Amino acid sequence: MARRWLLLGLLVAVSAARGEAVEPAVDTAAAPPVSGYDWLSSANQKLQDDDFANPGLLWVSLGERLFAADCVRCHAVDRISDVRLRYPAFDVATGKLGNLEQRINQCRTGQMDKPAYDWESAPLLALTAYLASLARGQTILVAPDARARPFLEAGAAFFRQRRGQLDLACGHCHVQHAGRQLRGERISEGHINGYPAYRHVWETLGSSHRLFRWCNEAVRAEPFAYGADEYVNLEYYLNWRGNGLQVEAPAVRR
Repeated sequence: MARRWLLLGLLVAVSAARGEAVEPAVDTAAAPPVSGYDWLSSANQKLQDDDFANPGLLWVSLGERLFAADCVRCHAVDRISDVRLRYPAFDVATGKLGNLEQRINQCRTGQMDKPAYDWESAPLLALTAYLASLARGQTILVAPDARARPFLEAGAAFFRQRRGQLDLACGHCHVQHAGRQLRGERISEGHINGYPAYRHVWETLGSSHRLFRWCNEAVRAEPFAYGADEYVNLEYYLNWRGNGLQVEAPAVRR
């Protein structure tokens, strides 16, 4: 793994040293986004498409049972089929964005008098995957209002900021070198329309925040905590950046 990312550092070193822009300004129209699905091998595409073989559906099944036991008394399934498209969202109570995992835990602690789920725990991943799966095939269309705009800008700034010992920004890989081969794999555009996703490298389902931490560690940067404002803002920005893509959760990724 270390050698792989050393090669990646060498791959982007020239363009990074030039100080080239790694992503257009937030108001600038970009090329239509390409889902990570399109970079997968045909075998992994088939695995994701198979509603019996896709390993992420094990968590969806658990999430459906948890939802029926704890949530359906307040939330009708036919009224939340687009909930994946609505989060992160501005939270008036906190004055900042909150994502779906945080909303689930707010319901547990505030409405059900139950303890919050731990991040990356099976129940939280399961509920998030189930709710996201209800939106499979729906098109992402983030249109930030005035309240959410500063957080979109903060997420965009995070995406462009160099970090870690490799001194790389997200866009050095996922904009400048998207589609290039790296030791037999193609570098994706970094979209999260498939998360929570089953990743072969993890051998389990994981959230987008686990992905962010994994990427930070890959460039030898200190990762932020799960649910950190920086990651929620980045999640919001990546949803906006993926406008036009369809929700694929639970996806399969390498």
